[in-house]
Order: sequence, then structure tokens, then C-alpha cells
Amino acid sequence: MDRLPTEGLSPLASRVDEVLARYGYEIGPAIDAIDAAVSGYGGLFDPGTGDGEIRTAVEAVLAADPPADEHGSWGSDDGAVVLYVDGSARGNRGPAGAGAVLRTDDEPAVRLGRPVGMAGNNVAEYAALHMGLEALAARCDPAAVEVRIDSRTVIDDVWGAGDGVASAAPYRPAIRERIAALSACEWTHLADSDPNPADARAAVGADIAALGP
Repeated sequence: MDRLPTEGLSPLASRVDEVLARYGYEIGPAIDAIDAAVSGYGGLFDPGTGDGEIRTAVEAVLAADPPADEHGSWGSDDGAVVLYVDGSARGNRGPAGAGAVLRTDDEPAVRLGRPVGMAGNNVAEYAALHMGLEALAARCDPAAVEVRIDSRTVIDDVWGAGDGVASAAPYRPAIRERIAALSACEWTHLADSDPNPADARAAVGADIAALGP
């Protein structure tokens, strides 16, 4: 899976994002690889782990052989997939992250997350949908996809007649292309009270976006 667009990441956060891209943005295995390369008992988010230790660990992961590509073994071409997406930003423009979770009836869930960069929540929501659709295209060609999302801005833009936000320009064309290529795609609006497994991944993405320098 190609590396996805970012905006204003620090050099350290950008290198962590490169590790995530190498792992197809599967956030658990990517962070586990970084944690395993941190000396001592710390990890990426351990308060005692300094920026220098993170940088050394990340460079070691990037220098190692890439992980085995198991994307082709996930999902089926005649089944349905539920795609949860969510974006998270600390402030109207601040460290932002994107999360996505792919689920089928028969396969383990695929949990994705990444830093978006310095952005607002709306842009993070577009980035989350983009990441989920790109991951889906890399793994299978399902009969139908249901996108579960809490952003009315994205829903109205992608599936309706809304204008969206100008800052989502890096994501909008690719989102439309991926949706047009699907056999069937519908959306479900999630209320704030509805559970969204992508939320936690988006929050971790925002944590990574806050890393620096």
C-alpha cells in the first residue's frame, strides 16, 4: 500500500508514518515493531522513551526486511465489508489522526491508523475514509461495502450535493474513484453515542502526529 498524503508532520512523525505505510497502516503490528526496537522496557508511547530512542528504533525497523505481505489473504470477493472510519484532531487545526476498521463476517478485523499532520477534524475524517478505501482495494473486491461514519460533512460531500471543505482536496478525487470502482457502497451515519472502533485508532494517529521534532 502506497504512503498516503500528510500535511506538516515533524521529521520524526513522518518517519513513524513511513513505518505505518510499510505495514499497510495496520497500526498494531507497526507499533509492535517499533516497540520491539526500543531499547530497554520502553516503547513508542512510554513516557520514558525519548525522541532519540524513537528515532533510532524507527530507523532500525525501516532498515530491516519488510513484513510479509498478507493482504491477499483477507476478505472474499463475494462477501460484504463494513468499513468504520473516524478522524481526530486536537483543536480546529492541530495534530490530527485517521482511523479505519474493516470487518467481515468471516475474517479478523483489520485495524488501521495513521497521522494526518497539522489539520482540522474535517480533513482527518476525509483522510480516514481515504485510508479505509485504499486498504480495502489492496485486500479484496467485495460484493458490497457499508461505510459507517459520523461526519455529515463527508457524507454530504461524497454521497450528496454538499461542497465539502477545500482543504480535503488531496483526498476527494481518490475517494470518489475508489467508491466508483465498488460494486455497491452505502453509508450509515453514526451518532456520537454509537460505538466506533476506528475512534481509538484515530486518537493514536493524532498522538503520532504530535511527535517531534
